[in-house]
Amino acid sequence: MAERDTSRDIDQAASDWTARLDRGPLTSGEEDALQAWLGGDPRARGALLRARALSMFSESAQALGEDFDPAAFEEPGPPRSRRLSRRQALAWTGGAAAAASLVALGVGMPAAGAVISTERGEIRLAPLKDGSTVLLNTETRIRVKYSAGERLVTLLKGEAYFSVARDEKRPFIVEVDGRRLSTAQAGFRVRKLGGDPVDVLVNQGQVEVAPLKLAAPADPVALTANTRLVLSDPIGGRSVAERPQAVGPEAVTRELAWREGKLAFEGETLKQAADTFARYSDTRIQVRDPDLAREPVTGLFAANDPVGFSRAIARVFDARLEQKGDEVVLTRDPSRATGSH
Repeated sequence: MAERDTSRDIDQAASDWTARLDRGPLTSGEEDALQAWLGGDPRARGALLRARALSMFSESAQALGEDFDPAAFEEPGPPRSRRLSRRQALAWTGGAAAAASLVALGVGMPAAGAVISTERGEIRLAPLKDGSTVLLNTETRIRVKYSAGERLVTLLKGEAYFSVARDEKRPFIVEVDGRRLSTAQAGFRVRKLGGDPVDVLVNQGQVEVAPLKLAAPADPVALTANTRLVLSDPIGGRSVAERPQAVGPEAVTRELAWREGKLAFEGETLKQAADTFARYSDTRIQVRDPDLAREPVTGLFAANDPVGFSRAIARVFDARLEQKGDEVVLTRDPSRATGSH
């Protein structure tokens, strides 16, 4: 009985294939060998996606110049393999993207009651007059109104990350869909997309969540670092029980990858990934094959490059890519269909 490859073996093979793909088109024999490898182990497709994504980051980092040292973004610890862990890759490429893109962010000092917004595909950093900052994701709109007693921001739509400067005398409050999120000092993300429930993620400090108006008093829900809360709608004037959920550090990093212009996936379906890309670009990814749409996607990708993402997907899942204007169509090629499950 043949010995099963280890995860390290799979990752090494994925790196080797990525290096070969980067050198140019494969020969017919190499193409057959790649497809055989992809179909031989269920871990292979995810590993190749991760390797391709990491290769894309490395190319992006070269724009920072020869003095850029990716080791500065690695976690401290004992000597180990030079291959970056998934968590290190997220941290490293995030830092690289931040250094490359800060000059492009719209920065302003809003007056009381000012409205700040972003268009599709735009990420904007807004410093506030107390030293706090708000980073607005794509298609986001907030209203800022400071007073002597409180620092108030209303999230009207979209997604924003708040880095709150400490002020014991004036709480920092975010109002969203009938809730007040209050803190003295914290780092947290609030997301309000369409008809989806509001999603709150705290990665630093503590945030208290309470209804704006209730017929009966209710204790606030306290969120500490690495916790999230999906808000429900109050029913009949009463608050619905809500329980914070613990979130691992890697999941927090993935959730906040958009701050660096990246999208991180860890097992989401291709359809879900395509819907996420649609928030950032006018180019739409259409997945015409239902089985292909259900394929799991893992990796870190540039949010503004749906075409590059689609090319990587086409390669990994042996799909056909066709671009028609602002539409990228992914379909299975029946003549090269392989068993991917």
